[in-house]
Amino acid sequence: MKTITVTSPLLPPLAEFNEYLQKIWDNKWITNNGLFHQELERKLCEYLGVKYLSLFTNGTLPLITALQALRIRGEVITTPYSFVATTHSLWWNGIQPVFVDIDPTTLNIDANKIERAITPQTTAIMPVHVYGNPCDMEAIQAIADKYGLKVIYDAAHAFGVKTGGESVLNFGDISTLSFHATKTYNTIEGGALICHDEGTKQRIDYLKNFGFAGEVDVVAPGINGKMDEMRAAYGILNLKYVDDAIAKRQKIAAIYRQRLKGVEGISFMEDIEQVRHNYSYFPIFVDQCKYGMSRDELYFKMKDNDILSRRYFYPLISSFSTYRALDSAATSNLPVATKVANSVICLPMHHEIEQDDVERVISVFNR
Repeated sequence: MKTITVTSPLLPPLAEFNEYLQKIWDNKWITNNGLFHQELERKLCEYLGVKYLSLFTNGTLPLITALQALRIRGEVITTPYSFVATTHSLWWNGIQPVFVDIDPTTLNIDANKIERAITPQTTAIMPVHVYGNPCDMEAIQAIADKYGLKVIYDAAHAFGVKTGGESVLNFGDISTLSFHATKTYNTIEGGALICHDEGTKQRIDYLKNFGFAGEVDVVAPGINGKMDEMRAAYGILNLKYVDDAIAKRQKIAAIYRQRLKGVEGISFMEDIEQVRHNYSYFPIFVDQCKYGMSRDELYFKMKDNDILSRRYFYPLISSFSTYRALDSAATSNLPVATKVANSVICLPMHHEIEQDDVERVISVFNR
C-alpha cells in the first residue's frame, strides 16, 4: 500500500536542474554571493513584493541574525505555539522568552494579551504567522509603537501570503522565511530575512558572512549563514512552479473541508477573507468527547494505515525542559495554546496528493 506523507517537496525537473548545475560548474563559483544567489534574491523580491531580502542557508539563522541586526536584548514576548527554532533563536542571543497565549481562531499570538506581559526589560515582540495565517499586525504594531518595541515576524509558513493585497512580509521591522523541503516553496534547506531599508540589509549581509565588511575588516561577530549556488539555482527553478503547487494545494484543502464538515468532533480552519493563502498545512482539531477517539488514537490509527500525519505543534515549546521553568511557561498562563496543542493533527497536504489519496485519508475518519 502506498504511504501518504504529510508533505512532499516541490522538485524542479531534473533535466532543467542539470542545466543549472552545468552553469555552476562552468562559472567555477559555488558559494559566497554567486551569480545564482544574486539572481534568486532579485527574483524573490519581485515575487514577494518586498524591497530587501537576504538569503540564508536555513530558516533558523535568519531568526538569530534578525535579533543581532536589531540589537535586541532583555526579554522578548513570543508564542509557545510554534516550531522550537522560534524560541531557540532567543536563547542563542541570551534573550529571555516571555510566552503569551494564542488566539483560539487564528492560533497566532493573542494581541490582546501582549500588553500585560510587557516589563521594563521587554525590547521586542516575536509573533509567528502560524500555518501562514496572518497575525493581527495592526494591533501588534500599535502596541510596539506605544512601548518603543521592535517587531520580528517569524514568517516561516507565510511564503507568498498577502492580506488586502499587501505582503505580510512588509509589516514589522523584520520578517524571516524558511525554505526547508517541507515548505510550499523550498530550496532543499534555506531561508531569508526581509527588511525595509538598505542600511539594515547591509548589516544583515555582514552578519551572515562572519561580520566581514571587505577583505580585511570585521565589523561584528557574525556567523556563516550564506546560501550556496546549488540551492540558489534550485530555488530559481522552484519559483517557476510554486504558483501551480499552491493552486493544487488549494484544491486539496477544499476537498478536505467538504468531506470533513459533517464529521462530529472534527473541526478545521477556514480561509480568511482578503488573504492570499499558500496552504502550507491543513490542521484539524479533535474533540475527544464528540468524536469518541483521542487525538493520539486517531494519529496512530492513521499511521497504522500508512498515512503519515503530524501533531504540529505538539508539544508546546513552553513544555520542553529548556523552557518550562519560566514563569510565563505555566500551563495556567497558556490555556488556549495547551488545548490546541493537545488536539491538533496536520493532514497530508502537498501538490502531489491525488483524489484517491484524499479518499484514503478521509476513510480513516469514517471507519
